[in-house]
Amino acid sequence: MTIRSDDPPIDERRIGQLLEAARTAAAHAYVPYSRFPVGAALLTADGTVITGCNVENASYGLTVCAERVAIWTAAAAGHRAVRAIAVVAPKALGATPCGACRQVLNEFAPRDSDLLVVVEGADGPEPVVLSALLPRSFGPTDLERAEG
Repeated sequence: MTIRSDDPPIDERRIGQLLEAARTAAAHAYVPYSRFPVGAALLTADGTVITGCNVENASYGLTVCAERVAIWTAAAAGHRAVRAIAVVAPKALGATPCGACRQVLNEFAPRDSDLLVVVEGADGPEPVVLSALLPRSFGPTDLERAEG
């Protein structure tokens, strides 16, 4: 699947690399309460791969998802566009990002294309675009239109 015609394609090999990085990240999850590890690996616009894992807290509301850890780590490193993200939940294959993570992903999705989300399914990678997971989304371009 090609995200943008001027970028290298996100092919099966790259998807496999992202899923493997997400599996590794899931192994580092801090999940003493739910025992439900999740790992994420995102591909930034410049080709950098950044991972995250879920981190729980005894004050449950302060728990943060793997996808948001990866996004915030990327943002802290100066990345502002994400081309793809792979998500692995070993105890629930096929699990997709929660609604809050979908909205955060939308903030950093490319403006001229869609963000590829790949989850690890029982039969292999399950790719879907973010717009299918978050239809009619609200994001940065809506605010820009409101200002103009």
